[in-house]
This record gives sequence, C-alpha cells and structure tokens, in this order.
Amino acid sequence: MLLFLVSSSALRKPSVFLLNCVLLSGERRMIWRVLSYPRYKLTSLPTPMERAARLSKELGIELIVKRDDVMELCMGGNKVRKLEFILADALSKGCDVLITRGAAHSNHVRLTAAAARRAGLDVYAVITPPGSLATQGNVLLDRLLGANIVPVDRAEEADETMLKLAERLRSEGRRPYVIPVGGASELGVLGYALAALEILQQSLSLGLRPKYIVHATGTGATQAGLALGLKLLGAADVKVLGISNGRRSPEVVGRLVDLFNSTARMLGVDLRASEEDFEVYDEYTFGGYGVITSEVVDVMKYVARTEGIVLDPVYTAKAMYGLIDLARRGAIERGSAVVFIHTGGTPIAFQYASEVEKYL
Repeated sequence: MLLFLVSSSALRKPSVFLLNCVLLSGERRMIWRVLSYPRYKLTSLPTPMERAARLSKELGIELIVKRDDVMELCMGGNKVRKLEFILADALSKGCDVLITRGAAHSNHVRLTAAAARRAGLDVYAVITPPGSLATQGNVLLDRLLGANIVPVDRAEEADETMLKLAERLRSEGRRPYVIPVGGASELGVLGYALAALEILQQSLSLGLRPKYIVHATGTGATQAGLALGLKLLGAADVKVLGISNGRRSPEVVGRLVDLFNSTARMLGVDLRASEEDFEVYDEYTFGGYGVITSEVVDVMKYVARTEGIVLDPVYTAKAMYGLIDLARRGAIERGSAVVFIHTGGTPIAFQYASEVEKYL
C-alpha cells in the first residue's frame, strides 16, 4: 500500500472544499470519486483522535476515541459530516429552505438548523416522539436557531408531513429541500466514507492499525459510510461494529445494505454489500430508543470519571456500554486497537437531566 499525504486548498467555489487525504495506489484511488462531490464547509477536519489510556488499561485493549463531538458547528456531532454533502447539493439546486425530521432530542435536527443558518437558508423540523418539547437541551438550541418546529404525534406520520410541507412551501414560491431522518441518504453516506480515510490516516500517525471501529448506529448512514470507505481504501478487514440505539438488528442491517449499495451505484464503483457484511448489536438498547436506565447512566459516570469525556444517554453511552461489554467478554479481541467514534450529542445530557439525575 502506497501512503503519502496530499494537502488540498479550498476551491474557489465558496460551497466546496477538499479534505487533507491519503492517496492510495491502484484501484484504491476510487476514494477520489467521493471527493468529486461538492461539499459546503461546516467544520475543520480532521477531528481529534485521543488515546483513552485509563480505559485501555482496564479493558485490555488500545482504545482511541474519535472526537466528532468537538466540531465547531453548534456543539458538533456526526451529522455535520453528512450535512456538508447534503447542503452543497441543496445549494446547487437553488433551494432556500431545508426540511427534515427527528425526535425531540434529535442531534440531526439541531445541526440541520445550524447548517441552514450558516448558509442563509430557512429550516423546518418535523418533531416526533420520544421526548419532550420543553425548552432545554437540543430543543433550546433548535429554538435559538429559529427552526420552524412542526410536532406530530407518531413517527410514522413524519415523512408524509415533510412531503406535504414541501408541497405547501412550493405553492408559496419557496424552493424546499427534504432531508431524510438522520441524513440517511447516499450523499449523507459520503461523509463517513471520507471519515474512514481520516481514521486510517490518523491511526497511522499514532502507529496503530485499528482492528475495530465502534459507534452508535440507527438510521445507518454512519455505518454504511464507514464500511464503504474502508472497502474503497482496501481496508475491509477493519471491523465496523454498530451498537443499535433502539432498532432491532435485522432492521438496521437492511437499511445498511440498501444505503451501501445505492451509494456505490451513485459513485459508479463495482462494490456490493450483503447482510453478512455488517455487524449490529441490539442487546444494549436497555428498553428501546430514548429509554434511560441506571446502566446507561453508570457508563456515563464511568467514562466521565475515567477519561473526562461526557457521553449522552441516548446514543453514545449505549454504544460505549456495548464496547465495554464486548471487550470484557472477548468479542473484541484483547490487545487490539479499537476506535470509538464519539458521535456527539452533549446537549442531550442536559435535555434529560432529570432522568439522568435519578441514577447519579
């Protein structure tokens, strides 16, 4: 494998920039097909990778935390990477308003609202259960950003509500752009295809080659993007372990297969995934999406008091619980290098302060 660093300055188009990247020889240059898609810069990359020395010692692994929670845009998170591609597409089509959906505590809604305001666009958010619309946590930030909040009673109503809202806005002369829940689209997948490149480059600089990448998985674009990026880079031996935040494993895996394959077709690369290509663990949901238990808060306390890192009770704490359990029972090989992606969500800790407080 030929590895050397290439630094790319910003293009003159204001909505497009290229990431510092690793150029790989031969067929692995397929990663450049991802870079051919326009992006709207929302944060500085790469995000930090930190050794978690105390957790590593306790778990018997080499644990590295990928800090996607420390991006500049509105307290950061994994959705920023996806929105860079999605927002560029919306702007190229002359759209003036973004429409998306999520739960009351949605990080995706918060960051879509922030990205829209950064680009001078309006934003509508269809909000579904679970969670309260009390003005705290992500809801507070949504309102500060001026998101037009449209509550619905059932998540099943959300997609239809977004389409009807788009139709109404068009009738008023607006140009809406509808973003699926979680940014789970082919363009969203590209964000973490490039993150795979970033992770390998940073791991190399630390003298490591990761055997596992672990993260919270739900709508699927993060895990599908990592899997696609690793295959494009010839590093499919790195195992991506998704810890479900609520859905059963077969449902998540079905989403991952569809997203991977449709994105590969969009890129024009001869890659295809099947269900056997994805590992998703659904035994760490502790009662379902948005359910907060003593076990969830215990891992928040453990990581905060061991490494000074704050996790949230909906996504990252459950993912870390899964990582810890898999390491302790040997499903993650002892002594191996493991990257944990901190996908953000810090405001959720404040949004659910009363539930978290019960177990402190």
